[in-house]
Amino acid sequence: MKRVVAGLGLGLALLLASCSSAPEPAPPPPPTTPTAPPAIALPATPPAAEPEKDQCGLKDAQAFIGKPRTSLPAPVDPSRWRVACTTCPVTMDYRPDRLNILFNADTGVVQQVKCG
Repeated sequence: MKRVVAGLGLGLALLLASCSSAPEPAPPPPPTTPTAPPAIALPATPPAAEPEKDQCGLKDAQAFIGKPRTSLPAPVDPSRWRVACTTCPVTMDYRPDRLNILFNADTGVVQQVKCG
């Protein structure tokens, strides 16, 4: 009888083990492909750029390039001219009405003129 009970117990354990396994979960759905936002219509032609105004007198100052800085005329308004060597420290503030005249520190020859 012990064998029958042991056999029934083993059979019952196998039966329960085979029934208790859960089914495999379904695979996840494929990821959705992101879509681009709708296109924005751009103007056919860009707006015409206004020609820059020569606020600092750059056009006339181009004549100073290649000349010694000692030959520069006295400015009418000294606050609108800045004469400095190309390696000298200067403030970084931008003033469109100021003319910067930059010369070589070794030779004293004007190398560059620009507004700012």
